[in-house]
Amino acid sequence: MTTEKETTTAPAGSARRAFAARMSWGLADQAASSISNFAVGIYVARSLGVTAFGVFSLAWVTYGVVLNVSRGLATDPLVVRFSGVSDASWRRAVARSSGTALGVGAVVGAVCLVAGLALGGRVGPAFACLGVMLPGLLLQDAWRYAFFAAGTGRKAFVNDLVWGVALVPAMVVAARSGGVAAFVLAWGASATVAAGYGCVQSGIRPRVSRARAWLREQRDLGHRYLVENVSLSGASQLRAYGLGAIAGVGAVGAVRGAELLLGPFLAVLMGLSLVTVAEAARVLRRAPQRLGKFCLLLGGGQAAAALCWGGTLLLMPDRLGELVLGDVWTSASQLIVPVTLGVAGAGLGTGAAAGLRALAAARRSLRCQLFASACYVAGGLGGAASAGTVGSAWGVAAATLAGSAVWWLQLRSALREHHQNSIPEVRTS
Repeated sequence: MTTEKETTTAPAGSARRAFAARMSWGLADQAASSISNFAVGIYVARSLGVTAFGVFSLAWVTYGVVLNVSRGLATDPLVVRFSGVSDASWRRAVARSSGTALGVGAVVGAVCLVAGLALGGRVGPAFACLGVMLPGLLLQDAWRYAFFAAGTGRKAFVNDLVWGVALVPAMVVAARSGGVAAFVLAWGASATVAAGYGCVQSGIRPRVSRARAWLREQRDLGHRYLVENVSLSGASQLRAYGLGAIAGVGAVGAVRGAELLLGPFLAVLMGLSLVTVAEAARVLRRAPQRLGKFCLLLGGGQAAAALCWGGTLLLMPDRLGELVLGDVWTSASQLIVPVTLGVAGAGLGTGAAAGLRALAAARRSLRCQLFASACYVAGGLGGAASAGTVGSAWGVAAATLAGSAVWWLQLRSALREHHQNSIPEVRTS
């Protein structure tokens, strides 16, 4: 009883410092990762033009889907169940988790390789090269989450720095060839370098042979996380493919260019996502009546920041925009307003999503994610069919705001349910 009281009455200053420390490495790591991704996008856009950049974007979106498969099966269960455990337990889990990520990369990579060789044309070589590079890309991401689970976010930050440094010569070599496939190879090869360095940092060898055992042990979490993670990234992929079919591959490049303009803000948003669920869980344990306010401040702050960033982009001179995106700027600049509103809606929804995860309201969060994903595809493709690229961007913005509203409605119901269930627990304790 005394221990619990001492924990809950810790000095406010030390609690704030601990919170700042946890947040800082998440933000620093995501900044390093996102700056690298932003630099790759800008460099490829300027080097290839809007159509070839659209092909590169299709490969990028496909990687995003596979990455979420890997996270759902391998790293999300690791973070939930092996954060703050003994070093021996963490090392055993990481060997199996990283082996699972490597196995996912090998299996899906083989599919992409075969599909790319069969497709040919402009798109085929990019997908074939992506297939070759997927194991290294997924293993590098697995190390990031493993280090955060161990509380050593600094190592994740250093690993992403290694990837960024390796990207520089790789991109220079790719630019000399001038093809999309070369850029995909350069991007993946530099990630593979960082993945190898992750083995050195951790002193752990991924155990692909233990992947099946890991999947069996974590199936209660892995299957749910897989559906949640893949539903949104899969919706993004369907929207990209559908947009390319309806409005042309150049439209995909224009949307990706507009998203790149919001890259620095998205880096902050993704960096926060590494720690927001854990922080919401701490609020729930210490002061459950404050969870709703915490989530509202979290989501509202991110939405307001997105609107401010988008407003700044609207004031950007065309000359500066062309310097950043080259030929892609002309088409991307028309999408700034709807893309900004979509990101603001997503930021608002992440506050409620963090609360639902902290409450372990799995069915509610899955329901919200599936609804949001269905709206995303319907809005993106319906808008494209009616008004092309701009219509697709506005359709996605409307869908994201609708999805955010559902997240908050479900959080409100979950908070009410949690409050009702906690009353008898207090009386019988």
